[in-house]
Amino acid sequence: MIEGGGLGVFEPEQVGPVSMQAPNGVIDIVVKDEAEAVRVAKQYLSYFQGPLAQWECADQRELRRLVPENRLRSYDVRTVIDAIADTGSVLELRRSFGTGIITALVRIEGRPFGLMANNPMHLGGAIDTDAADKAARFMQLCDAFDLPILSLCDTPGFMVGPDAEKTAMVRHVSRMFVTAGSISVPFFTVVLRKGYGLGAQAMAGGSFHAPLFTVAWPSGEFGAMGLEGAVRLGYRKELEAIEDPVQRAEMFNKMVAESYQKGKAINMASFLEIDDVIDPAETRRWVVRGLRSAPPVAPRSGKKRPCIDTW
Repeated sequence: MIEGGGLGVFEPEQVGPVSMQAPNGVIDIVVKDEAEAVRVAKQYLSYFQGPLAQWECADQRELRRLVPENRLRSYDVRTVIDAIADTGSVLELRRSFGTGIITALVRIEGRPFGLMANNPMHLGGAIDTDAADKAARFMQLCDAFDLPILSLCDTPGFMVGPDAEKTAMVRHVSRMFVTAGSISVPFFTVVLRKGYGLGAQAMAGGSFHAPLFTVAWPSGEFGAMGLEGAVRLGYRKELEAIEDPVQRAEMFNKMVAESYQKGKAINMASFLEIDDVIDPAETRRWVVRGLRSAPPVAPRSGKKRPCIDTW
């Protein structure tokens, strides 16, 4: 067809190979052979077939050590996901696409969930257009099959700048808000560390008050934008007035520390901006209790949504 259309001559391997279709989001899961494909397909379908009676999980005390005490250090959020979910229950979708957000089907105490999490190792957790598309479509998938959604938030917000705007950021990231507003499944948000700007609101279904609960780990920090950037912009004149670069750096660090204290999770909870600050080891219990407290789902027949978008 390509050659017949006068568009050139190509080998079959050049037309849409896996190396292209996985990073661009066409392929949900890449497997090594047919046997693994059958196993993964069965696992995928199992999340839509109800809870399991038997399950195991990691020692939940491990969660207390997975987010570094140094707020400037990155970490692998997949270790957090593996620890929260039942052992062996994590099935990640579109791993090579929209890497700023991780989307996975998981189980917690045997119950199937959809889980999405910011990836601090990509753009510091900032949400770009591909990540926003990935998250919005994943919420549609979960809603269509009545899977409750657990969101693990650690983001400095949406990606900004001229290059980001060339990708139609406004159009793409808005999908997260519009889609979240259309779903009816239970939604839970746990802030692991950063909860900044509209990106954090998007990870909470549009608002910190939108989920059935929004809680934070003690490492949680909040603000309209990243603390360092807020201090540089808000106190630019004051900092420029200090001639000694050492003193200027000391003043900058002092202001950042003050902003951090004001935006700590415990302060947010004291003003009812979030529901609570929890021991990370209690995360699973919070999620299960939250699901039990959710209003019962009315029985229905037929499809819940007319379609699940392909993007």
